[in-house]
Amino acid sequence: MVPSRRCSRSACGRAAACTLTYVYADQQVVVGPLSLRPEPHAYDLCEFHTERLSAPRGWSVLRLAREAVAAGPSDADLLALADAVREAARPTERPMPPAEVGQREVQRRGHLRVLATD
Repeated sequence: MVPSRRCSRSACGRAAACTLTYVYADQQVVVGPLSLRPEPHAYDLCEFHTERLSAPRGWSVLRLAREAVAAGPSDADLLALADAVREAARPTERPMPPAEVGQREVQRRGHLRVLATD
């Protein structure tokens, strides 16, 4: 069970429902689903304070749909990720280059080999 977080507004004891962040470069306030963990530069807000939110003058408010973000990856996304992990974990067989003329392999340890000159 995830411990519930409280609204960041002072004197509000309601459970947090959304996370608010400021994008200073774009002069934008972004309100989206509750983040997985508390972030130092984000504010958790309850439903009441989320609805009554106002942005600074000249700024815009971007409200992200909570259902779309909370849905997570699709089955196709998960299968593609699993295939990529399997492919990356598959060992590759690389042939060792032949010893040069006048050298013979004396010892091998893993991918390293000791060559002796005759």
